[in-house]
Amino acid sequence: MSGPRRRAWTVTALLVVFMMINFADKSVLGLAAESIRTDLGLSASAFGLANSAFFMLFSACGAAVGLLADRIRPKWLLLMMALLWSVAQTPLALGGGLALLVASRVLLGAAEGPAFPVAQQTAMSWFPDRSRNLPGALVVLGTTLGMLLAAPGLTWVMAHHGWHAAFAVVALAGLAWALLWVPLGAEGRYASATPDDACSARAEAPTAQGIGVAARRTPYRRILTTRTWMGATTAYFGAYWITAFGLVWLPSYLHEGLGYSTATSARVLMCVYGLNAVVVLGQAGLTGWLLRRGTASRWARGGVGGTLLLVSAAACLALPSVPAGAATVVLLVVGFGAAGAMTSIAVTTITRLAPADRRGGALGIMNAVVTTAGLIAPTLIGHLVDAHGAEGYEYAVLITGVLLLLGGTAAATLIDPDRDARLLVE
Repeated sequence: MSGPRRRAWTVTALLVVFMMINFADKSVLGLAAESIRTDLGLSASAFGLANSAFFMLFSACGAAVGLLADRIRPKWLLLMMALLWSVAQTPLALGGGLALLVASRVLLGAAEGPAFPVAQQTAMSWFPDRSRNLPGALVVLGTTLGMLLAAPGLTWVMAHHGWHAAFAVVALAGLAWALLWVPLGAEGRYASATPDDACSARAEAPTAQGIGVAARRTPYRRILTTRTWMGATTAYFGAYWITAFGLVWLPSYLHEGLGYSTATSARVLMCVYGLNAVVVLGQAGLTGWLLRRGTASRWARGGVGGTLLLVSAAACLALPSVPAGAATVVLLVVGFGAAGAMTSIAVTTITRLAPADRRGGALGIMNAVVTTAGLIAPTLIGHLVDAHGAEGYEYAVLITGVLLLLGGTAAATLIDPDRDARLLVE
């Protein structure tokens, strides 16, 4: 393996670990939900509000730092994020009540909001468009692996050392990653426009006066009003909603709503995250194969992503009406595990659509819109549980199914990055 290629995969591996820590940070509160609610005397609504506090600045910072990533080297932005994660988790490792919990989550959310789009932008900078599906999927896989390893690992830490110790573990993990990133992190040669990009025509096409169009920068407004950006964002919103549900309330749903023991709930969670990993990698392989065979991105990305969301929607909509048993587990695993690949598809779609000097902003703004799902979902589900008891979880699953149905339809009908990239050049 050549030096640049080896460096590309080294950076990608570090970004996978970066996202693993990112989602371990997010999942620790949901895994410790019962202990924290008991120790702090919190209702379901109050606990949901504490989780929603995480997203108070999440979306705004995601958009702001995404725009900065078009001007400041992503390497240093990622380093600062990781260090802030560790700072945010440290107070909870030492103790504190509800006020400290909320303040810590607000800071953590502000630091994690830009993480995914900037990590994806950095990974994509090492690969041409035809080769971006696998590294993009691997970065998404980091989110799944973070939850997959956090479920048994942090559960064991909490069982033996208490929930404060779990926050100490994720704080140290963020610090360790930062120490590795300083010497090894970097951006690749595709960070600027290349002939491989759909929008490279702007660097070659002369104007009527014979002056290159390269000096003109596409307004963000034009990118954000394309059917592709709107379709990908709508679909990604549905996928993120179910992610927020899974992170915060799925362990409680399994235990309180479906009556499973803690051990059984942990096994079901691992099945959900395991299927998610398989689907994310399988989608990357299928999409890459379709693109190499000349299939338009409309079908290779929008069609595949839309189909996965519609499958997930069907499972969620059917779940509340099925009696408890094996069928319930299958529908739950499919419903919560099949939608995650849309995250990778949305990112590679927007990377294909947006000019190189606008990718950070386009991805950051999309992420800011999408992650409002994380602000809404935990609080809404908490209110439903307080108002309706275990039945509130069923209402939450039905709402999730409707959002996935809308997202899947949007992906299948609106996404066409090849068409819209050409329109941006005109």
